[in-house]
Amino acid sequence: MPKASPPSSDTVKPPLPDTYEASMAELEALVGRLESGDLPLDQLLTSYQRGSALLQHCRDKLQAVEEQIKVLDDGVLKPWKPQ
Repeated sequence: MPKASPPSSDTVKPPLPDTYEASMAELEALVGRLESGDLPLDQLLTSYQRGSALLQHCRDKLQAVEEQIKVLDDGVLKPWKPQ
C-alpha cells in the first residue's frame, strides 16, 4: 500500500491566533508586507488569503463581544448598539 505524502506547505494553513489583539497585530504586519510590493506573486496570493482569514476572525470576535455587551437602560437590560 503506498504511503500518503504529507501535505505540501501550500495546503497547510497556520492556526488563527487566540486573541483579537494577536490577530490584529499579525494582520497589520501582513498588510505592511503586502503594501511593500516586495513579495513574489505566489506569496502575495497566500498572504492575501491569510489576511482575509485574519480579518474574518477579527470580525467574528468583535461580533461575539458585541452580542455579550448589554447596557442598563431604565432598569431594563437591552442589547448594546454602537453609534
